[in-house]
Amino acid sequence: MSRLRFWRRHDEIPVIELRRTNPVRVGIVFLVVLVIAVFFGFTKRVPFKHGFRLKAVFSTVVNIHPKSPVRIAGVPVGVVTSIHREGNAGVVSMEIEPKGLPIHTDATLKIRPRIFLEGNWFVDMQPGSPTAKTVSSGYTIPITQTADPVQLDQVLSALNTDTRANLQNFLQGYGDGLTRKPDAAENAEQDPDVYGLNAAQALNKTYHRAPSALRNGAIVQQALGGTEPHDLSGLITAIGKVTGALNVHEQQLSEWAPNFNAFFSIFAAQSTNLSATVAQLPGALRNTNRALAAIDAWLPSARGFAEDILPGVKQQASTVSAALPWIEQTQASLAPNELGGVAAGLNEAAPTIAQLISEQVPFFKQTDEFSKCLTKLFFPGANTKLQDGASTSGVEVYKEFWSSLTGLAGIGQSFSGNGTMVHALIGNSGQVVRSGHTSILGTKLQGQQLLAHAPLPPLGTSPAFPSEEPPYKPLVPCYTQTEFEFNGPLSRGPAEGGAG
Repeated sequence: MSRLRFWRRHDEIPVIELRRTNPVRVGIVFLVVLVIAVFFGFTKRVPFKHGFRLKAVFSTVVNIHPKSPVRIAGVPVGVVTSIHREGNAGVVSMEIEPKGLPIHTDATLKIRPRIFLEGNWFVDMQPGSPTAKTVSSGYTIPITQTADPVQLDQVLSALNTDTRANLQNFLQGYGDGLTRKPDAAENAEQDPDVYGLNAAQALNKTYHRAPSALRNGAIVQQALGGTEPHDLSGLITAIGKVTGALNVHEQQLSEWAPNFNAFFSIFAAQSTNLSATVAQLPGALRNTNRALAAIDAWLPSARGFAEDILPGVKQQASTVSAALPWIEQTQASLAPNELGGVAAGLNEAAPTIAQLISEQVPFFKQTDEFSKCLTKLFFPGANTKLQDGASTSGVEVYKEFWSSLTGLAGIGQSFSGNGTMVHALIGNSGQVVRSGHTSILGTKLQGQQLLAHAPLPPLGTSPAFPSEEPPYKPLVPCYTQTEFEFNGPLSRGPAEGGAG
């Protein structure tokens, strides 16, 4: 009876079956395991899965080959996977490990040797500035951001016979320039500190000034770093973009250089004026700073004014709409049959009005002089209080004048009911009274003496009448004359009286 080869799940496998293992199957399994181990040992990556892929365009890739390392700051971060030609340039495909990420759009790559005398080349990568955008897998770095190394044979081919001769002449001239003593004409153009010294001695003397120069250079270098993080990197990035754009536009650059030289030649010709202008710049900058400070102080007020005026601006449309009917009525009122006719009449009357105004000027001058006379002489004199001994009233002259008019009206009531006329009896006997020479202008009495009869001899005048009449000056302005002195020394002169 044949032995069964199938057992139930829980039956035990006989030992004899374990000893009958197929050697072919064991060899196949061993080879598969060996292939997998060798694959992982050499590739060190999982099959059918790749890392971050990056491409770069170089002008020449003669010095690089697949599996060449890619490094950042000397640390391997990837390998070159393939190289192929694209036009006149070579495209290098690389696979970058996660530790070499992220890579930015301004990244730069250079092919460099690991050994000084050729061989073992690698790709040196600068991942770019953090402010630039990051790239995704499959991105291609343009040729403007890559560089190739200079080979020793290229250096030697450049040093041909003529070049070596020129280099020898240069070294001989350089040595002569360092050791030759300057003559009098050359000394006259030099700084006094290096008079009579050759170039080597002068260079040695510069080391005495090097500490201060280096200190100032350090200050400049610190200032070049900017005031905020990444200022310098941003500047370098911008310069790289500019130089990259200039490299693309070579023809425009070649045309720009002569024009740039001509531009600076014009500057050199105007060096004196330029120096004077630069000397004025500090004052101009100070004035600019003050002006900007004033503007800065004014801006809050301007902002407030703008905020306050916004409601009015919003109401401007409705205001204009409301003003349109008024403008139409104003235009109608200016028609010839309205204000236009009035304007024509005023135009005709304007010459007459102008003549009237011009004739008022002399009148106003006389009025002005009369007002000055009242202010300086008449009003002060009218406000004077006369001193008349026991008869002193103690009130101003203008008040005594109105009191005398009141008394005169009272006297006149016996002659006229309204008191406007006064009668007096003149006798023909008694004491003869003679006046002084009269000053009544334009009459026959001017300069004459008047005679009268008084029943009793006069005792004198009260206040005392001056002995001489003040001079009359009709051509002298009133306000320039001396003020009245009713109580002065002249008012107490000798009294006239006695028989004539």
